[in-house]
Amino acid sequence: MKKISLVILFLGCFFVTGCGRNSESDVLSSLDKEISNSKGYIMTATLEVLNNDDIYNYEVETAYKKDNYYKITLTNTSNNHEQIILRNDDGVYVLTPSLNKSFKFQSDFPYNNSQIYLLQSIVNDISNDDERTFKKDDKNYIFTSSVNYPNNRNLVKQKVTFNDDLNLEEVVVLDSDEVPSMTLKVKDIDFSPSFKDNYFEIDSIMSTINLEEEAVETSAIDDVIYPMVLPEGTKLESEEKVDMTDGERVILTFSGDKPFLLVEETVKTMDEFTVIPTMGEPVMFMDSLGVLSDNSVSFTSGGINYYLVSDVMSQDELIEIANSINVLPTMK
Repeated sequence: MKKISLVILFLGCFFVTGCGRNSESDVLSSLDKEISNSKGYIMTATLEVLNNDDIYNYEVETAYKKDNYYKITLTNTSNNHEQIILRNDDGVYVLTPSLNKSFKFQSDFPYNNSQIYLLQSIVNDISNDDERTFKKDDKNYIFTSSVNYPNNRNLVKQKVTFNDDLNLEEVVVLDSDEVPSMTLKVKDIDFSPSFKDNYFEIDSIMSTINLEEEAVETSAIDDVIYPMVLPEGTKLESEEKVDMTDGERVILTFSGDKPFLLVEETVKTMDEFTVIPTMGEPVMFMDSLGVLSDNSVSFTSGGINYYLVSDVMSQDELIEIANSINVLPTMK
């Protein structure tokens, strides 16, 4: 009878309190060990991003090589628009192959905030949150933890699902209203990839890209595009169209309590590959990656370059306005 009681007690510990493989600490330890011992990985996934009422879908490929090499390829499934976030010994870049150009950043990416498409970032967010929650169902281990997206304070937590083999299955980033803002669904992770010596070099990347996307070039701005969100006490004061050598530029001046300038200009593909040094961080706006600095936002979408600048607005306010740009007219 005593032996039976001990067996029941052991099984109760294993299934109820999480002894062995089911325990929270054991799962975290295994995840940390797998990533820290890995010389690199390639992960393929799909990413769904909700922006206001619009949904953008991407194919994602993340390549990581120990210690400091990253290549994240984001392809918009609606138009095959491809952009690449790259970190190598020379710095941090956002490449736009269809326009034959790249921005170069003096940035701590990817270490300065949460990154939904990087295993290290996901696990670090879980490990660093003392108030995280953990549960085990029949097939999965599920963590919920806080996140750090300084460029979008409305993103507050993530729900991360690993399967029984501790392979990442899904990451859902939730806003303050519990609405999923980003959802990453993993297709495959290879922890034993073979990288060529020049895999993370810009010239090699640009020479091997087989573009399925045609660059969206425009020579004229037929419809001026306005932001749908304006700070209280701010309105459109003036609108000026300027002819350029290869296209047009529209300058929108907004005045009031939070004045700002919005410049829209037609897109032209570079004749030669061009790297543009810039101050700021790579950030996703609407359907593309752009640049966020202390007082400005710039990005390209639908054949138009957008540049938004203000001396008085915060980064959060700049991002909110940038993400609200729409074809519908605003109140003047």
